[in-house]
Amino acid sequence: MKILIAIGVLRVKEAGAAGVAIHHAAELQKLGHQVETWFLDDFLPQARWPARFQQLEFAVAVSRRIRHNPSAYDVANLHAPWGCVYGLSRKLFSSAGLPPYVFTMQGSEERYALEMRLEHAKGRAKNFAIKNRIWHRLYHQSMYNFSISTADYGAAANREGWILSELKYGHPPGRIWFVPNGTSPEFFQPRNFENTSADRLLYVGTWLDRKGVHYLAESFSVLAARLPGVHLTVAGCFISEEEARSHFPQELRARITVIPSLSREAMPRLYMSHDIFVFPSLVEGMPLTLLEAMATAMPVVTTNTCGMADVIQDGVNGVLVPAADSVSLVEAVLRLYNFPDFRRALGSAAQESVRSYTWEKVGRQLEYVLQLSASKERKT
Repeated sequence: MKILIAIGVLRVKEAGAAGVAIHHAAELQKLGHQVETWFLDDFLPQARWPARFQQLEFAVAVSRRIRHNPSAYDVANLHAPWGCVYGLSRKLFSSAGLPPYVFTMQGSEERYALEMRLEHAKGRAKNFAIKNRIWHRLYHQSMYNFSISTADYGAAANREGWILSELKYGHPPGRIWFVPNGTSPEFFQPRNFENTSADRLLYVGTWLDRKGVHYLAESFSVLAARLPGVHLTVAGCFISEEEARSHFPQELRARITVIPSLSREAMPRLYMSHDIFVFPSLVEGMPLTLLEAMATAMPVVTTNTCGMADVIQDGVNGVLVPAADSVSLVEAVLRLYNFPDFRRALGSAAQESVRSYTWEKVGRQLEYVLQLSASKERKT
């Protein structure tokens, strides 16, 4: 097949959404398909529209280019929400000869809107005040609505998004598929579990409200008071060391290591040099960092929501806690800290379970969805 993959983010393999698209393309190419990828920076290097409309500008440009040369692709795999214009144009105008449209979606905007509204009510998520909530509903949510409702088929990275896409948008069974994210072979490394204290905590992710960073800071403050040797590394936060440390009490900042960004090649070593992975995110698709940490046999603590709950079975291959709950986060870390055998059991089970989430297997799952769409188009 001749496959187009388009996503309106920068082509940075270290970034989550971009990394997913890059891995999808690589695996589909290994399976013998011709794949072309369009990213924001190489497809729309100079924006002409105001910054707040950048997503829509990219979606319009993608639709125009596909319609200009419809025979170039057998299927268009457009990540949500950037397939909205192409999908809508196929519904409103002639779609003869145009490639079928398959969306890929990481997580639901409905979950994001709910969690950010709850956070704003607590005096957090200041960017989600009433004016921004209205803008989000009219603009961002509408783009997602059209992206999902106008697609021929779809692939969602967590079960919540998969089920919601069927129920809310009326897709018949067999059109939307659960296609999780994956991890790479270099993360599957043997871990030497020592019967010592697990002092080295690790968080990997951008420093955003939706990632639960306020609860990370709150819980570490409590842990540091109870565990004199505990240390936290914040990696891949994409903010300065000073800004990241400013979220913690002054007396604890010396116990915080901040790595604003690091290469993909350095990631396995980072996980292997730490003892417990702490990921308190409120909203996700299926986080690559969680899968990577599990592949290195790290015991993990994360929230019982979104794609995390698809991967983690509480007490078997990780620990799940309620989202937005610092007390539960502290208790879970202490449980792992105090019981080396429990850490060993969870880490080993995590590594074994995540073998089902390799990019090779994910590529074959996505290929199946794309083939379904292409074969349906040929029959019609």
